[in-house]
Amino acid sequence: MRLIGLDPGLRITGWGVIEIDGTRLRHVAHGVIRSRSELTLAQRLGEIFAGVQQVIAQYQPLEAAVEQTFVNKNPESTLKLGHARGVVMLAPAHVGIAVHEYGANQVKKSVVGAGHAGKEQVALMVRRLLPGTNADADAADALAVAICHAHFMGTRRRWSGEAKVMAGAT
Repeated sequence: MRLIGLDPGLRITGWGVIEIDGTRLRHVAHGVIRSRSELTLAQRLGEIFAGVQQVIAQYQPLEAAVEQTFVNKNPESTLKLGHARGVVMLAPAHVGIAVHEYGANQVKKSVVGAGHAGKEQVALMVRRLLPGTNADADAADALAVAICHAHFMGTRRRWSGEAKVMAGAT
């Protein structure tokens, strides 16, 4: 199954695509979408939306995972990040792809084992889990979101299978 992880940002949105085959993960592609700061907010959001749509069209993921927004000390920055996040979530939903959300600490704990790991630790573990990957911080974060979703998908499927077995036994 092919997944896309997305790390929303108004200036830079990271994306990463992985394949899941059983318990094995394979890197497919990664990159960033940049919006131009000289444009209006609406135009920048349009650039992000179009960029995510292009990545989805090219790599055809079946599910998407997006990092949840954290609250900054600056309310205006938080609001702008929320706009970017909404556009990033809309792009896959617009074409019928299920979108899942994960908190930053949940992603870090899933990939690194510690919820307060730094960006460098996340990038290092992404390179270990997906050999040959040399993603920068934003793309590595997006790949980490995809890896987190892959782990949670596997857990949900195992629980779902066990529940079906147990229901059939009664």
